[in-house]
Amino acid sequence: MSIFPKSTFGQTVLLIAGLLMINQIVTYYSVVTYFIAPNYKQISQLVATQVDQIFVQGLHHSDNPQNKDFTAKTGIRFHTEESAMHAGLRDATHYPFMSRNISKSLDGPTDVRLTGGANYLIWIRPPQDRSIWISIPMQGVDELDVSPLTIYLVVISVLSVLGGWLFVRRLNRPLRALQRAAKKVGKGQFPDPLPLEGSSEMVSVTNAFNKMSQGIHQLESDRALMTAGISHDLRTPLTRIRLASEMLPDDQDWVKDGIEHDIDDMNAIIDQFIDYARQDQQEATENVDLNTLIKELINGRILEPGHSIETALDPLPNAKLRVVGIKRVLDNLIENAFRYGSENIFISTRVDHKNKALVCNVRDYGKGIPEAQLPALFAPFTQGDKARGSVGSGLGLAITKRIVESHGGQMLFSNHSSGGLIAGFTLPYSD
Repeated sequence: MSIFPKSTFGQTVLLIAGLLMINQIVTYYSVVTYFIAPNYKQISQLVATQVDQIFVQGLHHSDNPQNKDFTAKTGIRFHTEESAMHAGLRDATHYPFMSRNISKSLDGPTDVRLTGGANYLIWIRPPQDRSIWISIPMQGVDELDVSPLTIYLVVISVLSVLGGWLFVRRLNRPLRALQRAAKKVGKGQFPDPLPLEGSSEMVSVTNAFNKMSQGIHQLESDRALMTAGISHDLRTPLTRIRLASEMLPDDQDWVKDGIEHDIDDMNAIIDQFIDYARQDQQEATENVDLNTLIKELINGRILEPGHSIETALDPLPNAKLRVVGIKRVLDNLIENAFRYGSENIFISTRVDHKNKALVCNVRDYGKGIPEAQLPALFAPFTQGDKARGSVGSGLGLAITKRIVESHGGQMLFSNHSSGGLIAGFTLPYSD
């Protein structure tokens, strides 16, 4: 599993955050190197010079007449180990950086500690006399820690990331709207034109999509109108032919029956053309149980002698479905299984929790279909079942596929390892 986001939004935010982090690290290093470190060195040099003068003049001796006057004027005090602990040494923090600098200046190991707060003190144990501690007050000097710098960098980082997030979100909003609209067009639905917003490139893409969607919608409308017109015009001569066949003499009933059978087949094909053009988008969705639709369809179906349907229906959550459309899908799959497969068929359902989908399979025990022909099963006007003796317009599975995909589902056809064809579909559901 990749830790890097796949979306443009996530990648852009990650890029901004990465660049910002690099910038803050460089800034932090620069401030410490060119501002804080020189200040520490300067303070270390001043402290070392002051300590060196103390020992040169012998001011650290209590019997020196200038000791008290020096202490009163400068605030510098001299402590034993014990008195230093009582005076605040135990709360002081060791500073290796200053210790190294002062040690170099005093030509010997020097222990340097600092206490902050109201009384900022530098504690020195000089190499000239390791038995004493010297406390030096630093007037007007802050603690010289990096916490204000850290807070500043954190605040700047948060504000920069927030600003980048808002910018990318604004940039990404038209893309999300375009994605949702494209999915609707893929399902045969045509949303209202998208608003032209965002960058100039995004406006151009959105405008092109709106024109494409309108063009496809117009083509679909023209096709539906043409199909309906042709179908209507064909029914008129078919009706005349049927009436004419009724006038045939009784000794030619075999001719009459053949004509009526052909007319019924042609009417069925015309109905398929109309169904394919209509797409069943007008029907409203209902929150129903797919198993209930399967049971209703099986109970209402008149089975031919020798035909049987076995079921294994797992409990399913309700889903928003167009009932008539899904029943047409099921009826088509069942009819194909009986007609081209076997007298016995098996219907099963289950829940795919990982993909949040309902799965329905209709299996027959026939010869199956060559693997090379499976991809062509759903193409309009293509009879993918030629291996099993298919006849008709070749629109049945194309209509089925369109109905399933309009629900956001997918058709799944495969040959069973033990023989026969598994014709199935998936439908999304929401918790």
